Amino acid sequence: MIKEYLLQNWPLILVLLAFVISLITTVFLDKKTKIRMYVLLAAVFLLSVVVFAEFYIAKKPELRDLRTVLMAIRYSATPLIIALLIFALVKRLRWFIFIPAFALVIVNFISIFTGIVFKINENNELVRGPLGYLPFIMVGLYSALLIFLLVKRSNKKPTEIVYIAFLAFALGSGLVLPFVLQGDFASIFCLIIAIALFSYFEFTLLQIVKKDSLTGLLNRHAYYADVNNDPKAITAIISIDMNGLKTINDTIGHAAGDEALVSISLCIMRALKSKQSGYRIGGDEFIVVCRKTPKEEVLGIVEHIQKYISGTEYSCAIGYSFNLDGNRLISDLLKESDEMMYREKNRHYQESGLRKN
Repeated sequence: MIKEYLLQNWPLILVLLAFVISLITTVFLDKKTKIRMYVLLAAVFLLSVVVFAEFYIAKKPELRDLRTVLMAIRYSATPLIIALLIFALVKRLRWFIFIPAFALVIVNFISIFTGIVFKINENNELVRGPLGYLPFIMVGLYSALLIFLLVKRSNKKPTEIVYIAFLAFALGSGLVLPFVLQGDFASIFCLIIAIALFSYFEFTLLQIVKKDSLTGLLNRHAYYADVNNDPKAITAIISIDMNGLKTINDTIGHAAGDEALVSISLCIMRALKSKQSGYRIGGDEFIVVCRKTPKEEVLGIVEHIQKYISGTEYSCAIGYSFNLDGNRLISDLLKESDEMMYREKNRHYQESGLRKN
């Protein structure tokens, strides 16, 4: 039996081991997130054992009652795993996300005695009850929620959306293929989940390396890498510098300063579209790189950033420069936009009477 399990699930075991090694060696995830991921991986492994055992005894009518219990576990485990996936990938999510999954567990185990979701008839065949599609509906709802949350917290860039789309495709296949392949699909479901999750996890690590941990904008290293990638496509650069950050840090505290930087960053991200990228390159210094963006649209972005920031208690100085023919050096663009930004910054302090910092 063990030999058969290993032959059927060895690819899954290798993927899970690779996942564990990545978790152990990475320094980019906090301890709580790692623990959630370990629990998720353990759940996927245990589900693979349950699935194997269920289909191993499927041809033994005398073990029909045990098979029914294993089916209840399998139908209950899948939504729980998706809920665990949401809980692991989306920070600050509370435990109430598991309530629908736990409710389904109760319904599935009641079905052992009532057949309300499923039952095994006298011919040892699966028969769906009145709520026979409820486990699939629950998985669909959890999957839709996961994809929605991932898209919402992403930067909406194609390189990020494509991985979310891949994860959505993998989860969607888990809803469609069971009706196409019937019971045969159950044997590869855990492997599909593990591969999709590992792929997204590796992508997340790559994004963490490129992102500023405080604000969620891209960091200084990503800026230098990106401006050297097809620089002729860069049509404009916008320089943004927050006013008064040092005063906030000195009088209210650095936590308040961090909150201010996050607020400014959210305003910047809100104003950008797919062809623009926002970077935090210093303490209170931000840059927006615009690719293949017309002059009117660039001016519109500047206007939107100013509008959104004006809705906060903070202020920024903004400068910009254009490279519409694609022949200017990036260093010249940045110098020009910085000069405009510093002129606006000096004007702000002169008009406000505040000390420049």
